[in-house]
Amino acid sequence: MAERLSLSQAPCPVARSVDLIGDRWLLLILRDAFDGSRRFSEFQRGLGMARNILSDRLRRLVDGGLLTIQPASDGSAWQEYVLTERGYALFPLIVALRQFGESELFSSGEAHSQLLESASGQPLAALRVLNQQGEEISADLTHVKKIT
Repeated sequence: MAERLSLSQAPCPVARSVDLIGDRWLLLILRDAFDGSRRFSEFQRGLGMARNILSDRLRRLVDGGLLTIQPASDGSAWQEYVLTERGYALFPLIVALRQFGESELFSSGEAHSQLLESASGQPLAALRVLNQQGEEISADLTHVKKIT
């Protein structure tokens, strides 16, 4: 199998982000971490992954600074994987993926999970991209500027 080309030094922020989290298992582990999973066994049970693959992906998330390992909160000998501040910064991405899936990948009435605000029990408002004035902006009204 060919060696994976690292994009960690690419001049594009999207390329660097994909280098860090551009694997479906990594995104699903992050989703489960946001949903409260903390232990290896919880991730494995929820995702049905082989132990070696899960171990590798958890290590990559720890090495990337998205998860940290700490002693179990119940005082047992186990360890837990906890989102870091950097990991929490990915919450809007997970919400965006969830909202895309809900609106584009399910038939009307098809069963699926839904993210709700804990305090109100209501679904989250659709994410929007805003300009500096707080107005919604679409992709056709943006451009990329290379910073040197």
